[in-house]
Amino acid sequence: MEELIDILEEIKPGVDWEKETDLIGNHILDSLKIVQLVGALNDEFDIEITPIDIVPENFKTAETIYAMVKRLEDE
Repeated sequence: MEELIDILEEIKPGVDWEKETDLIGNHILDSLKIVQLVGALNDEFDIEITPIDIVPENFKTAETIYAMVKRLEDE
């Protein structure tokens, strides 16, 4: 989770990533930030986030992003 928080901080500093409950709804992550995040996650965790994974439910909180990463690592 620490690596994910570091990546999120690089993309958009100053957010309390662990307490934020709606990253998309609260306009913290927009489409450009999500594209940046997907690229960084693919590189950092050696996974492939496909378009089918890019849904709001997977990017709602840091925890849901981390759960997606873990799921993709296990596949």
